[in-house]
Amino acid sequence: MAKEKRMANYELLRILAMIMVLTLHFLSHSDRLIALGVPLDGVRIIGSLLEAFCLVAVNVYLLISGYFGVKGSFKPGRAISLLCQIWFYSLLIPLVLKIIGIPILADSQGIYGLIQYVFPIETEHYWFATSYFLLYLFTPVLNQAVRSMNKRQLQITLGGLFILFCVIKSFSPFVFAFDRYGYDLPWFLCVYLLAAYFGLYGGGIFERKGWLIYIVSCLGSFSINLLMWMLSGKWDSFSYYFTVPYHYNFILCLAGAVGLFFGFSKVQIKEGRMAEIFRKLGVLSFGIYLFHEHIDLRDKWYGWLKKLVNPQGKGGVGFFLLEFLFCVVVLFVVGILIDFIRSKLFALLAAWLKRTKAGRAVSRLDAEMAEGRKADA
Repeated sequence: MAKEKRMANYELLRILAMIMVLTLHFLSHSDRLIALGVPLDGVRIIGSLLEAFCLVAVNVYLLISGYFGVKGSFKPGRAISLLCQIWFYSLLIPLVLKIIGIPILADSQGIYGLIQYVFPIETEHYWFATSYFLLYLFTPVLNQAVRSMNKRQLQITLGGLFILFCVIKSFSPFVFAFDRYGYDLPWFLCVYLLAAYFGLYGGGIFERKGWLIYIVSCLGSFSINLLMWMLSGKWDSFSYYFTVPYHYNFILCLAGAVGLFFGFSKVQIKEGRMAEIFRKLGVLSFGIYLFHEHIDLRDKWYGWLKKLVNPQGKGGVGFFLLEFLFCVVVLFVVGILIDFIRSKLFALLAAWLKRTKAGRAVSRLDAEMAEGRKADA
């Protein structure tokens, strides 16, 4: 049976989501966001507006995984490949930096620094990769649960989960110890289940009004953030809620992500060279995150790139946009090239492993999981 092709429009969305992640990290490292106690200017307003439209990126990644994942089967080989991809970056980058004489975390933290390279999942070297990898391990259980429930049962379950993890916190002026702002596995599980529901039963109004919901949600988050900035100048009690519109589990952030996801469902990409390019770049895009968010690079790349494009540190909207475009393009291109090389090396290694006893064992596990999926269908 021929392998089913990935949908080019959603691979384009995956690429866009990674560009959004780069944008968020640029804005954070360059200090170009509205901040409490800091006067407003045009650059900070533009930066925070960009942030509002890009913050949906993490939820979008999860929606893509759940929407298509519920229709597929868990593959142990895929989990191993994902872990090896994470290891490729966590181990290789400090080695290269050490060779060229750039300080690494292990220089100052010793054994704990080394542990973060060797155990990137357990130490949350990459917080997103940790939660995403664990989410993938849960997918056979999640998919089985979703497929065994009827529509109404799933709606009730999702309603309870989102009231607990999303709705209450979105309106609360107080910090909950329970709340991790969407930076954790429980939130990933919630969004995956929501996407699985959409994959089975459709998106309703989100399918019809996706783009509008995305735009209104993002503008709403920005407006609330700006309002809280103004109010916090008079009353300190508003300082916490100033940050809430930019939590991943804020209701408008989730609504915006779902809107964008279904907005892209209407994007038509003709089969051909461009569609194949989007598919290839979509597969490689996760490597961009693993490259620029490595613990030895995440606090350094902005300074390095700024010296190249704006060495005098000039301000203003023009230089802000110049830095922004330069950083995003450089990180995207370099990240894609590195992960392209990694993919070729992994392909050679996979071809060799298939002939080994361990490789054949993994292939059998993949086949067993696929057969179990067919039996349940």
